[in-house]
Order: sequence, then C-alpha cells, then structure tokens
Amino acid sequence: MSDAVIDTLDIAILGAVLVGSGIYWFKDKLLGSGVNSSTKQPLVPMQKPSAPALKINKVVKKTRDFVQKMKETDKTVIFFYGSQTGTAEDYAARLAKEGTQRYNLKTMTADLEDYDMNLLDTLPSDHLAVFVLATYGEGEPTDNAVDFWEHLVSGEDVPEFSIGDYEDSDKPLTNLHFVLFGLGNKTYEHYNSVCRRVEERFMQLGASRIGDRGEGDDDGSLEEDFLSWKDDMWKAVCDFMGIDFFAGSTGPRQATYKIQEYTAEEVKELKKVYHGEHQEPKFMLGSRPTYDSKNPFAAPISVSRGAFSATADRSCLHMEVDISGSGITYQAGDHIAIWPVNAEQEVEKLAKVLGLTDKLDTVLTVSNTDPASTKLPFPVPTTYRTVLRNYIDITAPPSRGFIGQLTTFAPSEEATKTFALWGQDKEAFRINVADARRSLGTTLEKIIGPGKTMEIPFDLLIESVPRIQARYYSISSSAKAHPTSIHLTAVVLNYKPSVAPEETVYGLATNFLHNCHGYINQSGAVEPKYEISGPRGAHIIGDHGVKVPIYVRHSNFKLPRNAALPVVMIGPGTGVAPFRGFIQDRAQDAKNGKKVGATVLFFGCRREDEDYLYKDEWPELMKDIEGAQVITALSRQPGVAKTYVQHKMDEHKELIWDLIHKQGGYFYVCGDAKNMAREVNHKLIEIAMSCGGMTEEKATTYVKELRGRGRYEEDVWLSGKPPAAPNKDAAPIARLEKEQGHGK
Repeated sequence: MSDAVIDTLDIAILGAVLVGSGIYWFKDKLLGSGVNSSTKQPLVPMQKPSAPALKINKVVKKTRDFVQKMKETDKTVIFFYGSQTGTAEDYAARLAKEGTQRYNLKTMTADLEDYDMNLLDTLPSDHLAVFVLATYGEGEPTDNAVDFWEHLVSGEDVPEFSIGDYEDSDKPLTNLHFVLFGLGNKTYEHYNSVCRRVEERFMQLGASRIGDRGEGDDDGSLEEDFLSWKDDMWKAVCDFMGIDFFAGSTGPRQATYKIQEYTAEEVKELKKVYHGEHQEPKFMLGSRPTYDSKNPFAAPISVSRGAFSATADRSCLHMEVDISGSGITYQAGDHIAIWPVNAEQEVEKLAKVLGLTDKLDTVLTVSNTDPASTKLPFPVPTTYRTVLRNYIDITAPPSRGFIGQLTTFAPSEEATKTFALWGQDKEAFRINVADARRSLGTTLEKIIGPGKTMEIPFDLLIESVPRIQARYYSISSSAKAHPTSIHLTAVVLNYKPSVAPEETVYGLATNFLHNCHGYINQSGAVEPKYEISGPRGAHIIGDHGVKVPIYVRHSNFKLPRNAALPVVMIGPGTGVAPFRGFIQDRAQDAKNGKKVGATVLFFGCRREDEDYLYKDEWPELMKDIEGAQVITALSRQPGVAKTYVQHKMDEHKELIWDLIHKQGGYFYVCGDAKNMAREVNHKLIEIAMSCGGMTEEKATTYVKELRGRGRYEEDVWLSGKPPAAPNKDAAPIARLEKEQGHGK
C-alpha cells in the first residue's frame, strides 16, 4: 500500500516539474507579450534606452525611512503630499521642481503613505518638511494620508515617535521645521480642516512653521490661491535655508523626466508593454488581491438602463456592476470610484497639434532625471496613444502656469503673445480657458490656429498634466439587498459654457459610462466616442458586455446603528442615490423582523413624468416600514408652482421637528453643496426657531450640535462647472467627482 503511494507522489512531482518547465519555455506564447511583433514600421528613437530592455520592469524594494533616504540622496527639503485626485501631488511636484531650479535646493517629493511618519522627530533641524494636504469630504484626510492623520491628529495623547526620549516629553518635534499648504473648498463646513489641524498639532508638539500657512479654495480659484501664496513662502524658505531669494535662477528648464523611444526590434525584446493597466498585478499564491485606488477591479456591468423617461432633455444612467468573487465589500452610503479614459476626439486633437499622429503607437519609456526619484507617473513601457488616452487628464483645462511655460515653444509671434497673455493675465485665462472648460488640445488649437502644430517636449507634457483620476459616485444600493452588485446613478453631463456658447463641454466620466451603456444596449453610436475595450480588449465581454475599473471608498455617511430611530433624508436629483441604498437597507431590516423607525425622503426633480428617479420602486420598498413616505418637490411641472425641497421642508416642519428633536432621529442631506445644502441647513434652523421656540442664535447652535453628534450628515458635491449659457436646459446637473471631499 505504501509503495503505491510513493509511486503516485513521484509521478505527481515529475508531472509538476514538466508542466512548470513547459510554461517557462513557452510563457510568451501562453501568456502573450501584448506586443505585435510582426510590426514592420521602424520607430526612430529619440534616445536609446541606457539599460537592457529586460530590466525595465525590475521592482526595487523601497525604504520607509525618509530621513535615511534624504541622507543617502543628499536632500534637504522633502515635499509630502496628501492627495485624492492628484492636485495636491501636482502642487508638491511643482514646488519641489521650482525649489531645485530657481533656488538650487536639494528636494524630493514623497507620498505620505510610503514612509514612516513617526520618524519626523529625527529630521535634522536644518532640513525642511513641506506638507501639501487636501481635505476630503467633511473634514477627512485623503486616502493616502489616513495613517499619518491617525498617528498625528486623531489621538488625544502625545503620539509616539522614534526616539522616545526628549527634554520636554510633550514636545517631541522641536527639531521639525515645516511649511504647510491646504486644498479645500469654502462651500464645505470643515474648510481646509486637515491642514489646520495638522498645523495646530505640529505646533503643540514643538515644531516650527516657516512662513504663513497657505490655503486654496476650489470654490474660488485654487490655482490662483496657490500661485499668490508660494512667492511669499519662498522668501521665508530662502531666509530659513540661508539663500538669497532675489538671486534665484531663471535659467533654462530642467526636465523632470527623460523619454526614450524603442525601435521595432527593441520592442520585440520587451517583456511587456502597458496599454492602460494601472499597475503590474502582484500574484501571490494563496492570497486574494486587494482592490483599491492603485489596483482597481475590472467589474462587469450587469445592468445598464436609462433612469429618465425618453421625453426628458437629459440622460441619466442607472448601472449595476458585478463584484462577485472580488472580495469587495460595501455599505449603503459608501462611494464607488470609476476610472474613465479620455475621449478619442481629444486624443486625436492633441496628437495632431503635437505632431504625434503618425507615431501614436510608438513604444516609449519614461525615467527620472533625478536618480533619487523612483516614482513614475504611470506604468512603462507604453505608447504615446496610451499616455494620451489612459494616463494623463488632457480633457481638463490646463493650468495657467503650464500655458505660460509654453510661450517658449510657440510656433509664431502671434501665438507667443497669446501664450504670454493667457499665462500671465488671470482674467484672460479665466475667460478663455477656465470658464470655457477647454481641454488642452482645444486650448492649444485656439492659440496656434486650426490645423497647425507645435513642438512641445513630451516630458514637459507628462510633468505638467495631471494623471487621470477616478470619479466618485454615491452608491445607490444596499449590500443587505444586493451583496454581489453595486448600483450607481449618474446624469450624463454635457453643456454649453456662457463664455463659449458655440462649444459643448462633455463630462469625462459620465460620457465614458454613456459609451459603455450604448455598447451594452446596442443603441448605436454615442458621441463623443470613447475606447471602452480596456487594455488589449480585456474589458469587453462577448458581443455586448463590458467591464469598468472600480473600487469602493468607505464613507462616514451611514445610517444609525439603531434601526428603530427615525431618519429624514433630503435628496433632490441624483442626490437621492445613497438614500435608495438607505431605504433598501431599512426595508431588508423590516423584512427580517427588526423594528424600523419612520423613514421620510424629501425628493426633488423637474417633472414627475420625466426625471422622477425610481418612482416605481418606492412603494414596494417602503410598504413594510411604518411611517415611511416620499415627499416630492417639482420645479418644472406644468400647472404647478415651482417648488424645491426646502419649500417642502417648510410645509412639513412639524413632522421634521417631531422626528429629529422629539424622537432623536437623524437628518441626512445629499446633493449640491453650494446652494441646496446651504438652504436646507438654513431651513432646519428656521424649523428649530418656529417649532422649538428658539432664538436664531440658539437654533444655529442646536443644528451645529446635531452635526457634532453625527445626527446631521451630508454627502454633498459641487457641480464642477462655471455658469451655464443662457439656455438653462443646456446645463444639466450631474453626479460629478466631489471637490473638497473627493479632493485634490
């Protein structure tokens, strides 16, 4: 018996060795290199790669000791960033480059989550740490700053640092000198609270601030706030570092990246060429991959349908993505992140302006000119087409600073003057670029003229244009009811800006999703056209199936733990999305025999017969919940006075006061931050005055206390566009990425 077992094991081991050898020797045929080796067109390199091609994808182990890294690479100033959508990261990179180029400082940039921040106490006192921090949502840190925040700010006690033995145990950071710039939005109650609280904590722990704290307001002009702050900041930094501010260099540009093209023969030797992947997948035996902002999950769209009637003048999508087998979990109130790509017309337009049309499929790699820098803007090697389509956000308006930089490369005297004007004059830039929401390709075309080209160093382009970031949407389902799918609700954004009414602005992510919707339903061509097939066609399923890259960002916007407590929800338009999830959640609790409190939804739309979202679902969902109802405000219903949700709140103020004040209920708001959310807040104060007999001061304090106790929650966003054209119907409200919250 034992002999037979041994023989079987021998055979199994021998078989495994043979199979493994076969996979190794034929891995290129089995797995595919992703490169068409039969391509005959020669690709003339700008510069041949200095390292053997097969070492391109080598993974270098990173140190988490930033102080040691600064010492090894001879750096004296480090720029940390807490960034959600790339703006803070971009500002940190720009500051680091300016410090090196103008003032000969030895700088480096650093992602907060890549380093151990308990080493701040070991940074030499003649070194400088610069923090560029965005505030997310209602005063929360960005994803990559959560660990830093929890270590430094969240606790009441003095946080632990690496040394542990100080002259003053309450001030472990007396050696730390820091600079701080925050990114936020004044529309939100907790404007720039992350950078303010970090500053307060640093000062409590003995650190010294250099210069004034800078704050950027995205409800005004974030870029202008940043530009006006940094000049005074540099004066303070130069004084601290012992540098003559006025002797700053204004010499030729120093490139951050080096571009290298491959010939057709060299391409054949590459292990892989990236065509839109977010990063190299990490395969570990026995483990399930974690899907997050750096490694999204390609989720099949299982359902895609129009949520408005056919007679509506706007399009709204209801989509359901399948997360089966991914390990992704969510709760009602969380956000789903969607990664779009740029529209093909934008890719082709910019390629034409740059003279790259004939070499879009040329393979290139990117490397840092500073040997100490290891982070690259996107996976390489890749192609020009992939960079423009998948990796950099060419759809967003370029920054004023970048326009000014391009003056040097202008192809004509007239273009030189225009680049200089738009790069220096705030008003000219606002009218012609920012408020017009012109893409990079359109902006360049406007300056140099249709059909003309200009030579811009490609390294400058990828250095100056932010990477495409995910767009966030409130999840419109409950995991209790739909554990293997996530629902989202989004209006497709397209409008004509008032400063350029002859042009149409298309929302990047919603029009990408609209293309997916068109493919799934085989409803014909959708404009503008997006390439939705993904890397090497990996996102296409059969004849009419498609996947989209997603991940879930968990939120604090949650139902009370005690389901018996009443809830009042204010959700006009697509602001109703998370409340659909809330109501599904409570309906499931009721079915399971739980006591569920009154559930009241105030919903607003234009017309009952056109854009009343989920109208047919509410009765079924609410039938088992005692005291559940939908109260609807119609703003454009024929024969009915224009009504908004705050008007309906006034009509039902006694009900709201009873549920919130007398029964200890929770109050939720989702939708537009700038107007609706403010007016709802004011209306609740008025209700406290009229129903509670409070003075205005006491009522205001009462509402603030509701917020402080977590009984008044908001999930709000900005429309993300400037004033619309006179035709008000040409500027639909859309679910866009949220600003301060989904911020920078």
